Amino acid sequence: MSFSELKLHPSLLSNISSKGYETPTPIQVQAIPVLLKGKDLLGIAKTGSGKTASFVLPILQGLLTKPIVERNRQPKVLVLVPTRELAMQVTEVFKELSHNLRQPVKSMAVYGGVSINPQMKALFGVDILIATPGRLLDLQRSKAISLSKVETLVLDEADKMLNLGFHEEMQEIFDLLPKKRQNMLFSATLSDQLSGINRVLLVDPVLVQIEAKPDEEELINLSGYFVPDERKGPLLRHLIREMDMKQVLIFTSSGNKADKVAAKLMGNGIEALAIHGKKSQFARTMALDHFKSGKLPVLVTTDLMSRGIDINELPYVINYELPRSPKDFVHRVGRTGRSSTQGLAITFVTREETQHFKVILKKMKRYIDLIDSETMDFKP
Repeated sequence: MSFSELKLHPSLLSNISSKGYETPTPIQVQAIPVLLKGKDLLGIAKTGSGKTASFVLPILQGLLTKPIVERNRQPKVLVLVPTRELAMQVTEVFKELSHNLRQPVKSMAVYGGVSINPQMKALFGVDILIATPGRLLDLQRSKAISLSKVETLVLDEADKMLNLGFHEEMQEIFDLLPKKRQNMLFSATLSDQLSGINRVLLVDPVLVQIEAKPDEEELINLSGYFVPDERKGPLLRHLIREMDMKQVLIFTSSGNKADKVAAKLMGNGIEALAIHGKKSQFARTMALDHFKSGKLPVLVTTDLMSRGIDINELPYVINYELPRSPKDFVHRVGRTGRSSTQGLAITFVTREETQHFKVILKKMKRYIDLIDSETMDFKP
């Protein structure tokens, strides 16, 4: 199927073509027609499957078909995301696909960690607002924005939105929105939280679930090592040097641990930086840009940050520490093995975590033989 068969506006098709996209992905093929009809949708597809364009294109098409109204501080579209990085990423897609439309569309991201005043000033005339929950409520309480005219609500990475302590903020936001609106929920995994919110938030929704094909899953090669905590640092440095890793994303359980791992790597001559929620927006953006461009070989991060790190051909992911949730493991390793490019995801497992790791692999329907690091010869 071609994008033209999805009955998208010619100007949108032109923007799609200019980005080099030739054919829609499975999630786009199934979701776009449903959303163009104005129906609610719950979309489930793996990371890197094209979920963002699945809601961006129908939203832009809807705005193109409506008459221009007086500019104000009442956006028609609200996209809620869990992290600043994802907010910026989604906004970039909106801007790329709304370039030179016959009817100008203004999209904007708002998030914490930066001054609120410039955001308050720039909100006037915004059609599409991409926001993290906390900053959105700050702006609403300051009367810089009104959500009373929102016609479309999107929850991107919805499973994370409903599982990160956002519950009270999300409920407060829902109460501010008009009852009649189109709702879109997108996630890489279908969880109990999504099933619950589905019954409350969506009205007669269409479920679009794209299962990963076996050959797609095999793009992510899994490897693992039994290693005690005190030997994880030396093993990490050994692997980076031995495999000559030029671009590796390392996951830890906390921001504090990410800082320690990055500092230890730097102290041993391996250039690395950490990004997490306690870092300034400038530091996070700079580190991510340098990592994406290849200037920085090692980036250490947390699960929260994983949703905003989108790199088409990332060769390596290392789980320095196991996540608590199998869903988080899927999101972590899903950073690699994208765009038809092979990737390797390496996991460090202590003996005490063996059963937990087996549960994770069972959920993924994968199996790997763990290498015992005690049999390896590397410097402590």
